[in-house]
Amino acid sequence: MRSITLVATCILLFCSLSLLADEQHHHEVEKLGEVNFVVSCSPEAQKQFNRAVAILHSFGYEEAAIAFAETSKTDPDCAMAFWGIAMTYYHPIWAPPNPEELNKGKEAIEKAKSGGKGTEREKAYISALDVFYTDYDKTDHRTRAKAYSNAMKQVAEKYPDDSEATIFYALALRGTAPPNDKTYAIEKQSAEILNEVLKKEPGHPGISHYIIHDYDYPELAELALPAAKAYSKIAPSSPHALHMPSHIFTRLGLWQDSIESNIASAKSAVEHVQKLHPGSGSFDQLHAMDYLMYAYLQIGQDQQAKNILKEMNAIHSLDQNQFAAAYALAAIPVRYFVERGQWEDAAKVMVGPSWFPWKNFPWAESIVYFGRAIGAARTGDVVQAKQDLLRLDVLHQVCMDSKNASYDWATQIEIQQKAAAAWIAFAEKKNDVALTLMRATADLEDSTDKHPVTPGSVIPARELYGDLLMELNRPADALIQYEKSLETAPNRFYALSGAANAARLSGNESKARAYYEKLLQSCVTPCDRPELLQAKAFLAQK
Repeated sequence: MRSITLVATCILLFCSLSLLADEQHHHEVEKLGEVNFVVSCSPEAQKQFNRAVAILHSFGYEEAAIAFAETSKTDPDCAMAFWGIAMTYYHPIWAPPNPEELNKGKEAIEKAKSGGKGTEREKAYISALDVFYTDYDKTDHRTRAKAYSNAMKQVAEKYPDDSEATIFYALALRGTAPPNDKTYAIEKQSAEILNEVLKKEPGHPGISHYIIHDYDYPELAELALPAAKAYSKIAPSSPHALHMPSHIFTRLGLWQDSIESNIASAKSAVEHVQKLHPGSGSFDQLHAMDYLMYAYLQIGQDQQAKNILKEMNAIHSLDQNQFAAAYALAAIPVRYFVERGQWEDAAKVMVGPSWFPWKNFPWAESIVYFGRAIGAARTGDVVQAKQDLLRLDVLHQVCMDSKNASYDWATQIEIQQKAAAAWIAFAEKKNDVALTLMRATADLEDSTDKHPVTPGSVIPARELYGDLLMELNRPADALIQYEKSLETAPNRFYALSGAANAARLSGNESKARAYYEKLLQSCVTPCDRPELLQAKAFLAQK
């Protein structure tokens, strides 16, 4: 009997440990951060709602919409579940909602409004979001975004103890920041609000996430490094949370950190998409791959970069044909050739894949024609370069006519146009015209800031300006341009190599040595770029 009792006890203990292990494994599988957004729904719906909000804070919009829908099924009277669905169609930092998304968002907010139950606080959230969807077919996106931000400010002020109101207000405020305001006044204001809430809720996914977006600029990036290091640990189950730290790593030139971040993000994105869209590629995966391509090129890891290009070409459909995917599909191949100075190959890049709806993303298509035009001009094919420039002109006009943009893509295309025109002028031996155009291009780019979707320019205008000055045998002037690029984009391989070569040719041996040493240090594993062979040869001299 004692033996039987002992066996039974062991079995019971084993089962208990197994259940505990299963529970721990479940928590290990999904960690989305700590969210406690109290609403007047059933206890089970409250749990589902908190999970949905956590996903929303990490911009998992499709998955969050599904989670909010499940919440509404659990408690049909939970009006805030429909508020949540409507929130998934408004992307304050991303591209504006398209007409289909606006229709769905409007439908969801109307359901939230018609729900009879709900506290005054919940009705305030719903009313604030309703402002964004009201007359969306008559009022432009930026006006409605500002109106929503003002409405959320009132909610946050009325309920000062409600952290979610404050966090959503900070996000809404960030979404209204003028794209070319170099004072970053709104971004700093948003970050200040979030840093106060962070003291109370250090494990909240939205706080660290939005701080990263607030400080995603060369001048401010250092301030976001703690948030960048924290966010991926707060919500490791989110592909976007794993990726976002690389925004700051990229701004600071921390390439290995960026690589590790985006390898994890791409892997997580693939796992997520197989659950929702089996057999499809993921836009989150592509977004991570663009940052991976950028980082690999900065440390001379050309084979890994080439593998990214192959992996991208193997994708034949996507979970969502949205703006981050458009940017990555256009930028990845152009980066691969342009950053390595393979101008003939850059001139041959085509807009693709053919199944992607490029007509919806003219600003992404322009990246390809920019790469083609620069590549053609730098190899002397003026005819093709001018044809590609004409296409840039068309795409620029399309963006100029757009009335629903949250970012000034037209100016970005103008930068591409001027750069292409400068190199065409150089190819035609119109050196003074080329210099004037390239100087204006660099100044114009300096007056703007990148869109959050991109790790950086396909090639900075200052570096193209430096290249032109090198072609004109003005290495001392070229050095100035490469160094200016490094001020805002530190540790870029192209700029380091350009600066080293310019310093060498201008007789500045100390600077040449410093830049060549830094170039060699950037390659953590063996790489065979010709620039590195030149660096080794120079440093070997006594």
